[in-house]
Amino acid sequence: MAAISLSQEFASPVAAARLFKALILDSHNLIPKLMPQAIKSIEIIHGDGGEGSIKQINFAEGTRYKYMKNRIDILDVENLVCKYTLIEGDVLEDKIKSITYEVRFEASPNGGCTCKMMSEYQAAGDFEINEEEIRGGKERAMGMYKVVEAYLFESPGAYE
Repeated sequence: MAAISLSQEFASPVAAARLFKALILDSHNLIPKLMPQAIKSIEIIHGDGGEGSIKQINFAEGTRYKYMKNRIDILDVENLVCKYTLIEGDVLEDKIKSITYEVRFEASPNGGCTCKMMSEYQAAGDFEINEEEIRGGKERAMGMYKVVEAYLFESPGAYE
């Protein structure tokens, strides 16, 4: 079983703690409100939202996929770090066994932050993963981050 690891980072004018709260701690409430055309709902189906919890993301009607499930492996609120694993869903397309993500939010001197994301893709069987195959998923994830960032930038009191 082959694996591929990727990393990316982006700078944001929004403070690290606010972005972490919105994107990680309250994503199940905020994301479906901001992106109803893509995400129908996000439900915590096991646990309390902390480590060991499982969140099911249900995609909107007419989108390519139906759902995916993420397991929260590490949730370090003090250091603004979350590690989670995509464990189930039609987004895996029988090609990928799982995807593990680690997201870190680090404060920047200008009051904003740097978001560092690492992902590890575990292939199913003998499938060979290449970066072209996963670029679309990375772009959709980045699009979601940018929508939340724009919301927070335009709503200075949210998630303080």
